[in-house]
Amino acid sequence: MTSTFYVSTPIFYVNGSPHIGHANTVVAADVVARWHRLDGREVFFLTGTDEHGQKVAQAAQAAGLEPQAFTDRVAAEFQAMMTLMGVSNDQFIRTTEPRHYAACQALWLRLQERGDIYLGQYEGWYSVRDEAFYAEDETALRPDGTRYAAASGAPVNWVVEPSYFFRLSAYADRLIAHYEALPDALLPSGRRSEVLSFLRGGVTDLSVSRTSFRWGIPVPKDPAHVMYVWLDALTNYLTAIGYPDVSSPLWRFWPADVHLVGKDILRFHAVIWPAILMAAGLPVPRMVFATGWWTVEGEKMSKSIGNVVAPATLVEKFGLDAVRFFLMREVPFGNDGDFSETALVRRLNTELANDLGNLAQRTLSQVAKNLGGVLPAAGVLTEDDATLLAAANALPAAMRTHMARLALGDAIEEAWRVIRAANSYIDRQAPWALRKTDPERMALVLRVLIDVIRPVATVLQPVMPDSMARMLDQVGVPESGRTLAALEFALPGGIVLPAPTGVFPRYVEVEA
Repeated sequence: MTSTFYVSTPIFYVNGSPHIGHANTVVAADVVARWHRLDGREVFFLTGTDEHGQKVAQAAQAAGLEPQAFTDRVAAEFQAMMTLMGVSNDQFIRTTEPRHYAACQALWLRLQERGDIYLGQYEGWYSVRDEAFYAEDETALRPDGTRYAAASGAPVNWVVEPSYFFRLSAYADRLIAHYEALPDALLPSGRRSEVLSFLRGGVTDLSVSRTSFRWGIPVPKDPAHVMYVWLDALTNYLTAIGYPDVSSPLWRFWPADVHLVGKDILRFHAVIWPAILMAAGLPVPRMVFATGWWTVEGEKMSKSIGNVVAPATLVEKFGLDAVRFFLMREVPFGNDGDFSETALVRRLNTELANDLGNLAQRTLSQVAKNLGGVLPAAGVLTEDDATLLAAANALPAAMRTHMARLALGDAIEEAWRVIRAANSYIDRQAPWALRKTDPERMALVLRVLIDVIRPVATVLQPVMPDSMARMLDQVGVPESGRTLAALEFALPGGIVLPAPTGVFPRYVEVEA
């Protein structure tokens, strides 16, 4: 395991306000970043906004604003979402920053010097909405005769203009070999199959400049052209760590360990981006992971039907950690998900209030009531005690395996297996009934339970930072002892624990 870890979200396109899908991606990236910090690694976590391109220019015009003013406004909304969702990003990059212009132009010149960019003329179908070029067989006709991109439904127009091209076709075989040799370089596995099929079908060179609009980064030495928005956008991952200055202190984080991307932009990240890096002589990312989409009660989110779920609304109603938990727990990460408040409330009541909340509350109230709030010393374990503690102590190793493949829901489930086992244990042992008959056994059972709650709360910190901090406070873990490495050391007996307070509220369930 390397000592550094670099995780990124996609940079979000500034043609609309943040919604639950954006929140899902940034929280997932935050969970990954916090996990690796918890595991002793130095983390660089990047997010930001993608602010160039014809679509942005048109949206700005429709809003009656200059493009820069428009992007300033929307970028501020995404920055506010990061704060709202408790995201611990190290940088928020904007592609309108001067440092990004410099990085893009430096990368362009490097590709040009190495013979992988050449001047030609583009003729073909282009979608402004998708910011993507399409082959004839990737489009279809509507009954009214208008043509659209078959994959997205976006309208396409025939474009004829001078263009620089990147020799993408020269890297198809290398990309195929890369993904065949390293299956985990592109996840989930179904997305890997999709990309390999595309590559094996034949790849043409990519148009990487436009002359029909001006809102973009000028091509070096030929300012009549602006860079194709995806070449511009993808370079952000290098800009943030100092490119082209490879002596920058942050350059040690390259190559990125994980690029989290939406499944709709997978091809750009899994084909175009690594090919550009190969052409520039730079290492490619270790993993690209495609996330799914969220619907709302079975319907696609749409402003026109008014079902867009705003993160701020959910956080105000249910609290930050509850929303973070639901997003990470409800749907296997990488799959499409469906949001409903009914599902959210049931998940919170069942797993947070009933399972984890009751486990902590029952244990800590017994310590307060029967042991004067003092943590008992460890003792000689029965087989039942030892089995439960072994499962709890194995949590870090079990979760590492899942986190390595970004199976976030499976990692959380490891913690819930222990929580459910602990609730069964407390029911079997019934420490409240031992107070008079066997107080020593009662104390040991409560000590075992606290020694289970401690690793559970520790490993769940990346998902619910504030709630787990409160739980660790209540079981007497100092702030310096809240890492995975610290779990190797036992808490000393005799610690006076604070008065127990509930961490997770219960919500009124409403039938769907």
